Amino acid sequence: MSLNKAKKNKNKVKLYHSVPDRILTGSVWALLLIIMVAILVPLMFVLASSFSDPSAVSAGKVLLWPVDFSLVGYQAIFQSPSILRGFINSVEYTLVGTVISVTLTLFAAYPLSRVDLKIRGPVMFLFTVTMFFSGGMIPTYLVVSKLHLIDTFWAMVIPSAMGVWNVILTKTYIQSSIPLEIYESASIDGCTDWKYFTGMVLPLSKPIIAVMVLLYAVGKWNDFFSGLLYLNDSSRQPLQMILRNILVMSDSVGINMNLAEQMNRQELKTLLQYSLIVVSSVPVLLLYPLIQKHFVKGIMMGSIKG
Repeated sequence: MSLNKAKKNKNKVKLYHSVPDRILTGSVWALLLIIMVAILVPLMFVLASSFSDPSAVSAGKVLLWPVDFSLVGYQAIFQSPSILRGFINSVEYTLVGTVISVTLTLFAAYPLSRVDLKIRGPVMFLFTVTMFFSGGMIPTYLVVSKLHLIDTFWAMVIPSAMGVWNVILTKTYIQSSIPLEIYESASIDGCTDWKYFTGMVLPLSKPIIAVMVLLYAVGKWNDFFSGLLYLNDSSRQPLQMILRNILVMSDSVGINMNLAEQMNRQELKTLLQYSLIVVSSVPVLLLYPLIQKHFVKGIMMGSIKG
């Protein structure tokens, strides 16, 4: 009897795998395969080129595997004072900027999540307007200049300290995941707003905080436009500005002369582009696995309309 039931169930399952269903499934898998190849091939090419000999890279011999394995590109990077200084600058801008941005976002999102805040509507409207209309590049530069932030550390941190979309995402998460009854019970017991925020809201908001850390950290790490606008001192430039100078301006950025004498200088510049792309991508790639378990939950809960 059990064998007959198993056969019947098998036949029922086969009915659902009709020709149109199989075509649709095959098309989806084919599309995913194309997308995967389109993403992986450039990444593998850059990685292979960074570990190849400079002459092989310039000659176009590298495809998906290193040719004449070499660490010359990475050797040039770690021997270049300007690149090392740019890397350290980017780390500092990212760490300090992320802490400030996440803190300000939480301080803005929590009051806006409270239904008893009378001015919540007008304040939320003012926040939202800035998503569609901004002062523009020149007025923003003038404001930064009047605040005496040009050529300072804070020029890379303060102007982009808080994103409105991240505030909305955090506000929605707090509204949807922390019931109002918890606050009412806590207030009856004499809990102040600050104690409730630090003792209840923050511990229950770890997923969205992890999301904010990732979003802000990636944004700060990849930010070269702020450096382009506000930093004239080359010693304060982030790594992305140095990468931009190599890719766009063909700048040598202090390539070690001993290495440059051993091979064609242009070949070394070409190799340095790929090596620097890999070095600048590693910190972000290392950050995501650390907070992956919170990322999906934070995004899903924060996207639900409160």
